[in-house]
Amino acid sequence: MADTITLAKTRSSVADSLRCQGAGMPDPNGPRGAKPRRRFSRRNIFLYGTLILIGAYYLLPLYVMIVTSFKGMPEIRLGNIFSPPVEITYQPWIRAWAEACTGLNCDGLSRGFWNSVQILIPSVVLSIAVASVNGYALANWKFKGSEVFFTILIFGAFIPYQVMLYPIVILLRELGLFGDLSGLVLVHTIFGMPILTLLFRNYFTSLPEELFKAARVDGAGFWGIYFRIMVPMSIPIFVVAVILQVTGIWNDFLFGVIYTRPDQYPMTVQLNNIVNSVQGVKEYNVNMAATLLTGLVPLTIYFISGKLFVRGIAAGAVKG
Repeated sequence: MADTITLAKTRSSVADSLRCQGAGMPDPNGPRGAKPRRRFSRRNIFLYGTLILIGAYYLLPLYVMIVTSFKGMPEIRLGNIFSPPVEITYQPWIRAWAEACTGLNCDGLSRGFWNSVQILIPSVVLSIAVASVNGYALANWKFKGSEVFFTILIFGAFIPYQVMLYPIVILLRELGLFGDLSGLVLVHTIFGMPILTLLFRNYFTSLPEELFKAARVDGAGFWGIYFRIMVPMSIPIFVVAVILQVTGIWNDFLFGVIYTRPDQYPMTVQLNNIVNSVQGVKEYNVNMAATLLTGLVPLTIYFISGKLFVRGIAAGAVKG
């Protein structure tokens, strides 16, 4: 009897709500659904205000670099570093790219840019190719001593670079690669392998094991499963690896200055030579333009593949 009365009341309230909506009148039973959240609550104001302040703090140096790079030296000497340029000039960018002295040569960063490209492309391709196969084997093709091998490999990721500088000099000298770009490619490939192997191994472990077993049942072998199943499903982690390697190799200074000759210095070493030059007038606009040119490649990679980078991290890059 009580259930019948409750059902009748519910039907009556629903009917009243529908009649009021049809007549454009407010619902007598009150608003329904979740309570709307206030857009300008104290919590939102504090949260977004803090984020804006942090963003402005980190973007302010970039703003100063950009506006300074478009100013002439007479305007820079006025000391108003935050003011936009009164008269925009592109001469600092031209000098930074093609005319600034980077030591014995005065052809700007152009030479260093192509040296960095010749170092970057083979280093990224080789390190990711080898590390992805290592991670795939360690995740799906267990062999005797695989865990010990993985532990030793990961231990290499935590050895300071400075400890290995002199031994690598001797090794490259014995191989006939010291002072050559191919020797630097080999160094970046080896030092990038431990952390990339960890990333790929954890990502492949997070993939459904049933796919691997089904492929084995269908007769697929080591390379068939790798190229037909693992690689197509692992685009996000490959993007993570590319971003990490491009950033690390392009921004490297220590290996570049030690293992190459002056005519084969990468872009970062030539930037250091421009900024720390003791000859002539200190051209801050050229220094700022040269710094922006040097950082353009990793910034572009981040902007293009930022979403895939987040997906790769969230999908297993830090699991395991």
